[in-house]
Order: sequence, then C-alpha cells, then structure tokens
Amino acid sequence: MIPRIDFRKLEAGNADTLREVASGAREVGFLLLENTPVTAEQQRAVLAAYRQFFRQDPALKAEVDMARTGANRGWGASRSERVDPVANPDYKEVFDCGVPLSADDPLSSLPVYSENLWPRSPADFQVTVEDYFIRARQVAMTMLRGIARGIGRDPDAFTDKFARPMALLRGNYYPPRPAWAGDRDFGIATHTDYGCLTLLATDGRGGLEVELRDGRWHGVHTEPGAFVINFGEMLEMWSAGAVKATPHRVIGGTEERISAPLFFNPDYEANVAPPGCGRRISAGEHLSQRYAETYLHMGNG
Repeated sequence: MIPRIDFRKLEAGNADTLREVASGAREVGFLLLENTPVTAEQQRAVLAAYRQFFRQDPALKAEVDMARTGANRGWGASRSERVDPVANPDYKEVFDCGVPLSADDPLSSLPVYSENLWPRSPADFQVTVEDYFIRARQVAMTMLRGIARGIGRDPDAFTDKFARPMALLRGNYYPPRPAWAGDRDFGIATHTDYGCLTLLATDGRGGLEVELRDGRWHGVHTEPGAFVINFGEMLEMWSAGAVKATPHRVIGGTEERISAPLFFNPDYEANVAPPGCGRRISAGEHLSQRYAETYLHMGNG
C-alpha cells in the first residue's frame, strides 16, 4: 500500500517518517503527503481556476494554444499528447506554466524556460496559479530533502541543483470517458513521469491508478488538502535506484476530473547521473527528449 506521510514530521526529520519515506519511494514509488502548508482551500482555489478556464469557449483557450509554439506553455487541446506510443493520444486538456528566466540569462531561449502564455480570462487566473505554484514548489523542495535524508544522502544532495528549476505546473482536465473509447484510449495512458518529483493535487474524484510491483493496478484517492507524490525517471537515475519511477495511468470515468500536478525538476545543466558512475546525464537534455516524444507539436510524439 501507499504510505501516508505527515509533512511536519518529515520537515522535522523524524526518524520513523524518514524510514517510511525511503521505503515507500523504493518499494512503491508513490506517497501520500498530508499536513502541508498548502491548505485544502488553496488547492480548491487553483483547481477551481483551472475548471473555469477549461470550461470556456474553445476560441478563448485557442488564444494561448501551445501548439503554435515550440514549447509547452499555455493550453494543450485534447489529443495533443501521447505518453504511450502504442496507445492513442491522451484524451484530456492541459494548461502548463513554468518558471521563466530573466531575458539576459543565457538559458532563457531554451524551450524548457519559455515565457508563459496567460489567457485573458478567467479574471485572476494568473495570480491564483502563480501563487499556488510558489507554495507548491516550497513543499516539493522539503519533500526532496526528506527523500535525500531517508536514503542516506546529504539533505541538499538534490536540492542544490534548483537555482533555475525546470519546474512545470499543469492543470489537467479529464472529460467523461466517451462511449466510443476503446482499449487504446485513456485520459492519460500508462507511463512513468520523466523528471524528478511530482506533487499532485486532485479534486477528490478517483481515476488515478498505480501499477504495483506485483503487476496489479491500485486506485489512488485523495481529497483536497493532501498531495499524491510520485517520482520520475530522472530521480531514479539520480538516486542510483533508491527511488523508483512507477507506471501509472488515468482511464477516465463517468465524471469530469481536474488535477494539478507540479513536475519539480532541477536546472537544465544539472548532472543527474548516479554518483560515482563516471558519466554525465544532463537533466535538460533528458527532459527535452522526453517532451519531444510526448507533445505532438514538439517532436515525434
């Protein structure tokens, strides 16, 4: 089962909590995180902002359509991504924003640091999303320190590589599963996350499923106020396998579903190769390649 972690105990370095975090990261690849500084009301506010945006006239959303760019900022229409090459493109809409760099930064021209695209409406959408983005990144940083301590590394073994994070906050809109959907159609098909750590808020509706080590699928459910934590391919490499990237999916159900994952990724130039392996794996090159394989407008997805 997926361990439930008390954020305050994690932050305080409670030995039992750190052991549970390390065990969950290694054996399951997913955690449930409770009692964080991000309140249920703050989660509900950002989810409501995304819901308002996605329910707007398609013409308004199309004004910030990321398909017109070479990056993943703004709105992505349904079937604009394919995470599993043997499945059909994912049946969901998204809205992505990241952490832009100053214009004089030499890395600011890279797609992973592109300028955000903000819609004309709803009112206060940008303010609500950006405020939540800051709060969620602070939680994710503390989570990474806890992971490092739990697996016997220096607390800042990972976090000292986040001066220019390739962090991405996403709003996901999963519409009700259509009657025509077949066995190759998903809200999001089976995949492992590409980056470091994912901090997921949901509206309380079920849908997320995790593939456990025995091959069974397990539904993951949280109400606003808690987070689902999972780990990506990058952190599995970086931790030399002490942390696992676990396959998961959303099939889709009879009701719409809104979720907000924060994909917390380090600097483009961070070396995420296992310690002592004698080689270099660029975080930015890894992430850029995986984006090109997923976003249909960015590469060969």
